[in-house]
Amino acid sequence: MPKTKVIEIEPLTRVEGHGKVTIHLDEHNNVDDARLHIVEFRGFERFIKGRPYWEVPVIVQRLCGICPVSHHLAASKAMDVIVGAKKITDTAEKMRRLMHYGQMFQSHVLHFFHLCSPDLLFGFGSDLKDRNVIGVIAKHPELATQAVMMRKFGQEIIKVTAGKKIHGTSSVPGGINKNLSIEERDPLLKQIDQMKEWTRGALKIAKDYTVEHLQLAKEFGTFNSSHLSLVREDGALDLYHGNLRAIDANGNIIFDQVDYQKYYNFIMEEVRTWSYMKFPFIKTRGHVDGWYRVGPLSRMNTCGFIDTPEADKALQEFKSVTNGKPNHMSLAYHWARMIEITHCVEKMEELLNDPDLQGTDLLVKGERQAEGVGLIEAPRGTLFHHYKVDENDLVTFCNLIVSTTNNNEAMNRAVKNVATRYLSGQQKITEGMLNHVEVAVRAYDPCLSCATHAIGQMPLKVELYDVNNNLIDEKSKGL
Repeated sequence: MPKTKVIEIEPLTRVEGHGKVTIHLDEHNNVDDARLHIVEFRGFERFIKGRPYWEVPVIVQRLCGICPVSHHLAASKAMDVIVGAKKITDTAEKMRRLMHYGQMFQSHVLHFFHLCSPDLLFGFGSDLKDRNVIGVIAKHPELATQAVMMRKFGQEIIKVTAGKKIHGTSSVPGGINKNLSIEERDPLLKQIDQMKEWTRGALKIAKDYTVEHLQLAKEFGTFNSSHLSLVREDGALDLYHGNLRAIDANGNIIFDQVDYQKYYNFIMEEVRTWSYMKFPFIKTRGHVDGWYRVGPLSRMNTCGFIDTPEADKALQEFKSVTNGKPNHMSLAYHWARMIEITHCVEKMEELLNDPDLQGTDLLVKGERQAEGVGLIEAPRGTLFHHYKVDENDLVTFCNLIVSTTNNNEAMNRAVKNVATRYLSGQQKITEGMLNHVEVAVRAYDPCLSCATHAIGQMPLKVELYDVNNNLIDEKSKGL
């Protein structure tokens, strides 16, 4: 059996959480294989077991400090089913939606400006001293300020709807425990025009980059795949609620308008020995061909239209690049993400002007159920929460398929695609070459904290071994 060299990128930088990439070279320095490893164990399903069901929407937010609202709402939707709340009140649903749009807005802004913009503004192989958020502040101070203020706005939306900016408590089984006062609403409304203007600028940056580098985007981590997301009954993009739709690489429907309470009839999960993160797949297609992508790119591919005017116009421009066919370019995730913040800011304006948010009818209950599933379109993609509760109100079963887990196979393919193109046959591996691999992973905005609940240090260390497993080169970013 031929011997191979192994290059490790551990941990990945400018992603949320901790992971490692290994690149396996053969005796001719060509890439033989590449893998994204999730090396920490997530035990959150076990933490939940034995807890009272009403505690769960608050507890699960500790999965992540970046997108706690997504877990808060997905668990709340599952617990709505448990308490028999078939339809929550308009005030409750609109408060939750406003909270969710604020969360999507701040998370997408954080990822685009703070984590990815250094690659887009300075180049994937540019000087490491510039290619970071400090470099963005130094050379594009106005853009950096906008990013901070936009994220702050999203966090303020979360605060007035969830009770606090991180780990809120307002969404409860059957509804919500607060409405939106006029005093909370008005300062936000005064900022909405500025947010819309800055959002247009961010969308233009992402769109222009993709169009001007279209040939690069077509070749960089691009591969055919199926796509999955929630859609509304009329096929519109809906980030808070809907039914499941999956399409194949050509845009043909695999399944549509599936009630997510029975998701397990359509989605299965595979475990592999080298990663703590599972590999979901579409049951009818099997574990080899049934993998799929989720997140902003997939949502643009699966939805028929967007029900807000500026975002829908942007969607049609996005679709025109591939003549209406599914877009499989990993780098196009950035453009899709900025279309979604356009949709979010339009929705936030609509909801802030809606008098239903000052309503006082907040809670609904019905016939108690033993099992419930909650799904939501989180910033990184479709998020599954599934619980069973016994007669003593204690959770006996919990299964979470987080957004990053759904993209596991796709991220691995992106890593191998880019590593093969930029590292194969090279005698010396540079930091810039390795950053190309990280750029491919970053496009998916992985949240490894959600996927694994990890703790640890964040230095980047790369080691190069020869065919006899001798260390022959070592690089560090000194973090």
